[in-house]
Amino acid sequence: MFARFFGLPYLIITLVSTPQPLIAQEQITVFAAASLKNALDDANAAFTKAIGIKVVASYEASSALARQIEQGAPADVFVSADLRWMDYAVEHNLIKPDTRVNLLGNKLVLIAPVDSKFDRINIGQGFDIARLAGDSRIAVADVKAVPAGLYAKAALEKLGAWAVAEPKLAQAENVRATLAFVARGETPIGIVYETDAKIEPKVKIIGAFPDDSYPPVIYPVAVTSDSKNPGVAAYLSFLRTQAAKATFEKYGFSFLIRPVS
Repeated sequence: MFARFFGLPYLIITLVSTPQPLIAQEQITVFAAASLKNALDDANAAFTKAIGIKVVASYEASSALARQIEQGAPADVFVSADLRWMDYAVEHNLIKPDTRVNLLGNKLVLIAPVDSKFDRINIGQGFDIARLAGDSRIAVADVKAVPAGLYAKAALEKLGAWAVAEPKLAQAENVRATLAFVARGETPIGIVYETDAKIEPKVKIIGAFPDDSYPPVIYPVAVTSDSKNPGVAAYLSFLRTQAAKATFEKYGFSFLIRPVS
């Protein structure tokens, strides 16, 4: 089903290299995880230049976007920052399962303001993150629903730091809001994705959470069930290209599939 949806490689190459007059006036609406903003904006601009279809992207926590789609928000494509919310979309018939693919990966890191006295922190079993925060707070995304928060909670639990960290959490609506807490100096430390830290000059990475302390950070993408937009096949095909891979990797994402062209 997946191969039939995206077509043969020569079709993808043709779509990417030649503007399509029949769909040039189309517009694709993408609901994507907040952490994707910079990278996906660049990829969308490249797609529009190549194909001639405008892409309008709405960025927010994956949990919020899934619920918006469930409530009837008009989206053509959903990109989640974890498998959980894409699974939710499948269970509630919000996406077309045969179009789903795990596209990108990411890492979880500990950040501080760029002028912080903190340098490199070794994060391991028994990590005392509460001591680092002192009398202040630890910025995280909502640990009950937002993927970045769910990953952070999983890591702190695995490392034995959750009980002391929980009372100190300053929870934000999405990972970019978490990033802003630290960038503005409102909290001395925060937990975000590696890619978020790399685009904000006012913060620095002071530690990386062990890969085995939290589930792999995976970004699945799929077409929504209600979309009848003829341009979405070209769009998802473009996200699988070498050009898109280079864009995402420039921002620090790992590309989880083999490029189609």
